[in-house]
Amino acid sequence: MADTQVADVVVPEIFGPYVQQLTEQKSRLIQSGAVVRDAELDQKLAGGGLTFNAPSWQDLADDDDNVSDDVPANTATPNKTQTSQEVGVRLSRNQHWSSMDLAAALAGADPMMSIADRVAGYWARRQQAAFVATMTGIFADNTANDSGDYTNDLGASVSFSASGFLGGLLTMGDSMEDLAMIMVHSVVFNKMQNANLIVYRDVIQPEGTTTSTPVASTAVGTAGNVPVSRGEIRIPTYLGRQVIVDDGLPSAAGVYESWIFGAGAVRFGQSTPRVPVEVTREALTGNGGGQEILSSRVEWAMHPVGHAYTGTAPNGGPSNAATANNLGAAGSWDRVYPERKQIKIARILSDEN
Repeated sequence: MADTQVADVVVPEIFGPYVQQLTEQKSRLIQSGAVVRDAELDQKLAGGGLTFNAPSWQDLADDDDNVSDDVPANTATPNKTQTSQEVGVRLSRNQHWSSMDLAAALAGADPMMSIADRVAGYWARRQQAAFVATMTGIFADNTANDSGDYTNDLGASVSFSASGFLGGLLTMGDSMEDLAMIMVHSVVFNKMQNANLIVYRDVIQPEGTTTSTPVASTAVGTAGNVPVSRGEIRIPTYLGRQVIVDDGLPSAAGVYESWIFGAGAVRFGQSTPRVPVEVTREALTGNGGGQEILSSRVEWAMHPVGHAYTGTAPNGGPSNAATANNLGAAGSWDRVYPERKQIKIARILSDEN
């Protein structure tokens, strides 16, 4: 009996776009609305260049108005209209798997689906890792250069609480309602659950779609709080804001970071590399037994609105590291929007020792 090989089920022209679409469906960040797909970034990635400029007009300054009079010599002075220059950066990433690692997937009834699901799941996780690294750099820059006005630091020995969360919202002043979701470490999520402030919203997720329809809500600990099996999923919320739990959020010495976002706080672009998917054979490996390798490549841009990438990246773009010129470094970013309220992000630092 002949064995099914990766090359037998992976058609690159079909597999590549399918994995891209499936990756977006699996991305909790895109599903939450904190990260939105941007057609303009897609177009810039499809062209050349490592960084992309995006100029924008600033709102009119809130200067005092003039009091009219009837003196001909009194002449009003017109004000200027200002611009901001955002800068995004290209992220060229790749990964490779041997067919031996995919042996379990090939045992499925639909090997194409099994392989695609694994690759898409991998890229969804890496997309989230790039997001965490980018926001780490943004908050580091804000602390160093903008008086840390994104952050509500609860202080030593003060745990996450509803009042601390509301203080994080307050960093946006009267624009606090623009913040719609919070991303927390599982330790902080446990604190939320213990306070009985997590409410689950049930949504119907039609097969093959990325949108959801609300059905009902139940509080933690109430009757009926059991996941259902009719195409419905459960989304946790905290004081009305959607919650994403990710242990990739920074923590050190018992101090945990929780991040709050508004819809569209980060723009995401994606393009197709010259060779996004390929299957190659290594005839001599395994002492001549042979090996197949599946290669997958992506072109991304993860851009926090109102900021400019200021690092000097290598040709493949910055890594996720917090070192110079990479996504997690303070020196890689600068806020270019003039008002704090224009930036739909906030941070809470809590001590969970």
